[in-house]
Amino acid sequence: MFVLGGDGFCGWPTSLHLSNLGHEVTIIDNLSRRNIDNELEAESLTPIQPMGTRLNVWEEISGSKIDFLNIDLADEYDQFLDAINEQQPDVIVHFAEQRSAPYSMKSPKHKRYTVNNNMNATHNVLCAIADSGLDIHLVHLGTMGVYGYGTAGMKIPEGYLDIEVKTETGERVEQQILYPTNPGSIYHMTKTQDQLLFHYYNKNDSLRITDLHQGIVWGTNTKETKMDERLINRFDYDGDYGTVLNRFLMQAAVGYPITVHGTGGQTRAFIHIQDTVRCIQLAIENAPGRDERVMIFNQMTETHRVNDLAKLVSELTGGEIAYVSNPRKEAAENDLHVKNDLFLSKGLNPTTLSTGLLQEVTEIAEKYAHRADHTKIPAKSTWTKEQQPGIPEGEEEDLVN
Repeated sequence: MFVLGGDGFCGWPTSLHLSNLGHEVTIIDNLSRRNIDNELEAESLTPIQPMGTRLNVWEEISGSKIDFLNIDLADEYDQFLDAINEQQPDVIVHFAEQRSAPYSMKSPKHKRYTVNNNMNATHNVLCAIADSGLDIHLVHLGTMGVYGYGTAGMKIPEGYLDIEVKTETGERVEQQILYPTNPGSIYHMTKTQDQLLFHYYNKNDSLRITDLHQGIVWGTNTKETKMDERLINRFDYDGDYGTVLNRFLMQAAVGYPITVHGTGGQTRAFIHIQDTVRCIQLAIENAPGRDERVMIFNQMTETHRVNDLAKLVSELTGGEIAYVSNPRKEAAENDLHVKNDLFLSKGLNPTTLSTGLLQEVTEIAEKYAHRADHTKIPAKSTWTKEQQPGIPEGEEEDLVN
């Protein structure tokens, strides 16, 4: 099987997990996330080894070999198609998209890069599968953000919404449509476009596709990445790529105020990184047939208000909470109710928030605290020109120090 974007935060532990299960894994990645580290001058808090070192260590420890191909999926279609025809994978797991909402909103250049990279990569993958003529199951990592963060007074279903329409003759007809999208950033917008591409290629070319609408990932290591420090997973803490709960735990560990954007009344869906890799496994093991529509799972295990998480981390670590201006264009508060019945029915035993797991992340943050650049912690990407960065004017020095 291919794991596209297998060098990233979700892709690397997934590659190891699938290899550990006995799958023959080939990672395809152009190492763009490492290049973005160079651009932002903000490395992972945890030290990430070169790809060659990672793969050699994994083979040494597990006895299983993972192959690697450096291909830019958005630009090198022929090389990717050649790899498919040569290796004939039965599954392709697709993580190969720029995944940060703040990064996608930094500037017109970053907006255009995110659209060009994400949409071209996804379309090239779909086109190559159809072009090859092979029966390949595509498993794509999407986002809960395609739904937006309003619930319309109901639980958000898993991808599809049952509706009833009234015809001109007065007849009532039941239909099922994709749940209406409401993206909150350019990044999320590209994921909504992915859905339309999947729908078309499923309808036109009978491609077997599973789309996973994932919540915010927290935690760092999985069973496999704990096997050797050189296999350690990424820990992003900067204002562009740091996910909210990990960011809170890291801030507390280095003595930086726990920064809550706005009121903290935003409700978000969460999933632990160990459950991410388990859900990918379950999606692969429960593939749709060629005559079935795109299968959509809500890949999340729980929802929390941001303010409640900040208070929990503060109680655990003694860290101070700082309420700062919100760089995003979003409602100050929202409720979020989400169905995740499909993964539960397939055997997922959810990992939920626990003091032990929070402490584990805190210990990793403390261990590598010396690698943190405090100037990279504030969120500075803004959604509109009128908005200020994620720290109140005049308080930058106090927060950094």
